Amino acid sequence: MKILVLCTGNSCRSQMAHGFLQSFDKNLTVRSAGTEASGKLNANAVKAMNEIGIDISKHTSDSVDLYLDQEWDYVITVCGGANEACPAFMGKVKNRIHIGFDDPSHAEGSEDFIWSEFIRVRNQIKDAFYKFYQDNIKK
Repeated sequence: MKILVLCTGNSCRSQMAHGFLQSFDKNLTVRSAGTEASGKLNANAVKAMNEIGIDISKHTSDSVDLYLDQEWDYVITVCGGANEACPAFMGKVKNRIHIGFDDPSHAEGSEDFIWSEFIRVRNQIKDAFYKFYQDNIKK
C-alpha cells in the first residue's frame, strides 16, 4: 500500500500525518511532499511528535515533483482553511482524499498558545488518520 500525504510547504501537517501512518503500520509505504516544499521541517512539529514517541526528524521536505511518475493507492491532502489552496496531484492515483487541518505554524500569540496549537493539530491529525487507517487500510 502506497500513500502520499500532500500539502503546500511539506514542513508540518503532512509530516505529522506521514509519521502517524508509518507508526500505525510499518508495512505501509508512506511519503509526504509539497507543491512548494520548504526544504525543512518545522521544529515545533518535530518536537510535538517526539513528545509522543514518534521521530520525524529524519524526514525530508520534498517537492511533489519527485513522486509524479509513481503510482499511489492514496493521495491525501491536508491543507486547511478557505485561504489555503489545496494542491492537486496530477500523477497516477487510485484514491484522492482530503482531510484538512489548520496550520499551526501560522498561529500567533504567546509561546504557550502557539505550542498549544501544535498539540491540538497534532492530536487532530492522529485521530483523523487513525480513522482513515481503520476504515480504509486495516481490513
